[in-house]
Amino acid sequence: MSTVPTIRPITELKNTTNISKLCHEIKAPVFITKNGYSDLVIMSIDTYERNMALLEIYSKLDEAEEQFKLDLPTKSHKEMTSSLQGRISAEL
Repeated sequence: MSTVPTIRPITELKNTTNISKLCHEIKAPVFITKNGYSDLVIMSIDTYERNMALLEIYSKLDEAEEQFKLDLPTKSHKEMTSSLQGRISAEL
């Protein structure tokens, strides 16, 4: 993912093919300005899904960290791996 944001004026949205191609190429959000001010953010569905998955992971990590701080019971790596393998096998 690029560290410098990609910024385009709203008038470029007229050429949807080019904007779509840009979003897929850079794999990052494109910031759209209107009259020189931030207005919209657009991205490919792949970028959106990746970002949503990362948000879910971060949320779960925050939750786990809070549970750890509260000294709630934990599972070992071996217990967790076994539990996940069982859940995956049950879904197949």
